[in-house]
Amino acid sequence: NLLSARLNANETAAIATLRNISSAQAQFQATAKADGDNDGTGEFGSFLELSGADNVRGDTDVGTLNPPVLSGAFRRPDDDGYVSRSGYFFVIYLPNSDGEGVIADDSADNWGDIDEDLAETTWCCYAWPVNYGNSGNRTFQVNQTGDVTSSENNAAPYNGTTLAPNPGAAFITSSATSVTGLTAVGTTGQDGTIWRQVN
Repeated sequence: NLLSARLNANETAAIATLRNISSAQAQFQATAKADGDNDGTGEFGSFLELSGADNVRGDTDVGTLNPPVLSGAFRRPDDDGYVSRSGYFFVIYLPNSDGEGVIADDSADNWGDIDEDLAETTWCCYAWPVNYGNSGNRTFQVNQTGDVTSSENNAAPYNGTTLAPNPGAAFITSSATSVTGLTAVGTTGQDGTIWRQVN
C-alpha cells in the first residue's frame, strides 16, 4: 500500500544519506581542515562545517569549507542540532574529553566541548523517524567504521523530538552518552534494543 511504500522509500533514503555523511566525514578528516591541536591529523566535522555553512573550527585561516563535502540541505539544523530530510531527523555527535557525544550544530554552541584528539578518530550520526509509523519505523546509525546499523526499537520507538536516540544508544557501553565504545552489531545496544548491520 501507499504507506508501506512511503516508509520503505524514506528508510532507503535515510540509509543512503547516512552513507553520504560517512563519505563526507572521511573526506573532511583526510584533508585535515579541522585540526584544532595543530598535530597534522584532521578531525571529523559537524553538519555546519561539512556543508560549508560555518567556519571550520581550529585554524581561523581555513574559513568555510569550499567546496563543501556535504549537501547544502544540511546547512540549517534546528535549535536541537537536527536536520530533517525525507521523513527522518539526522544528528551528528562528536566526542568531548570524556568520550560523550556532543552536538556541535545546536543553539547551545558546544564547539568548545569537542575534544581535539578524540575527534580525530570518533564521530557518529543517527537517523530516526520524524513521525514514527508514518514517516519511518527503523532508526539508523553510522560512525567512523562506515557500517550502518539499524534498530526497530518498537517497545519505545524513537519518534521526532519526543524521543531522540541518546549518543550511546547504538553502542556496547554502560553510558547513555558515550560514543567511543564498540557499535552493537547483532547484539543489544545501550538503549536495550538489538542493532543489526544494514547490507
